[in-house]
Amino acid sequence: MRLRHIEIFEAIRRTGTLTQAANLLHISQPAASKLLANAEAQLGFPLFERVKGRLVPTPEADILAPRVSRLSQDLANARRLAHSLKQGRQGHLRIGCTPAIGMAFLPAVVAGFQKRNPSVTFDIRTQHTSELIDSLQTRDLDLILTLSAMGFPGLQLREIGGTELVRLSRNPQPPVSSLSDLAGMPLILLDARDSAGALLQQALEHAGIPAQPSIQVQTHYVACALVEAGCGDAIVDAMTARAMTKPGMYISRLEPAIRIPLCVMTHHHEAQGRLQAAFIEALEAQARAPSVS
Repeated sequence: MRLRHIEIFEAIRRTGTLTQAANLLHISQPAASKLLANAEAQLGFPLFERVKGRLVPTPEADILAPRVSRLSQDLANARRLAHSLKQGRQGHLRIGCTPAIGMAFLPAVVAGFQKRNPSVTFDIRTQHTSELIDSLQTRDLDLILTLSAMGFPGLQLREIGGTELVRLSRNPQPPVSSLSDLAGMPLILLDARDSAGALLQQALEHAGIPAQPSIQVQTHYVACALVEAGCGDAIVDAMTARAMTKPGMYISRLEPAIRIPLCVMTHHHEAQGRLQAAFIEALEAQARAPSVS
């Protein structure tokens, strides 16, 4: 499908008629009809059928719709970026981060950076670490932020700060909880495939404490939401815990502490632009803030 085919496909799905689709695209109805005919001829099957005066997607169109919708969104994003550049925007940053960082750390950095650089635009993606690595290696992202210090070929790893694992509970807790307090307790724990989850598992094994998860999750913020719902206590990173703590929820530091590194990754052997370097400096400054760790 060509770009114009994607546009007419989405316009008809949105409006249900050729006339309204043509108006949406600022073209004549005959031009819209010709575009649709060309798209269907290229594909080899009809995209819409007329039902009670409206154009209804065929089963084949329904199968295509999610993919075409993503392409349409990408096209819209590209147009917005091109418009921004035309208006003299100074730059654009494509940033990836894990959900925990996206909720609890990155927003403050972006807000401060925008105040100092109001013409800069951002594309921020929240994914799991493995997906972030893939996106960085394929150059879909300029930099990523993770709670992992594991290195990867072709990528430069830079630790800019850190946080620690804490206990989050609906029951009043002392300021510090010993790891031994967790023995035999059903907990909401991170999957050991998560770097923070792996560090917790190693610490528990080293202390001879059997981990007994009642619920296992892949993301810190889901663990916090489960605590809020009364499903039990969770071990999560301090940044996310502070961001998601509600009245009636309590945070305890763990003893001994389990430190989680906060790292930024960029492309190896590639000179950083001024904008990217300035943003990494802003990340480091925020990581040094007392409230982060």
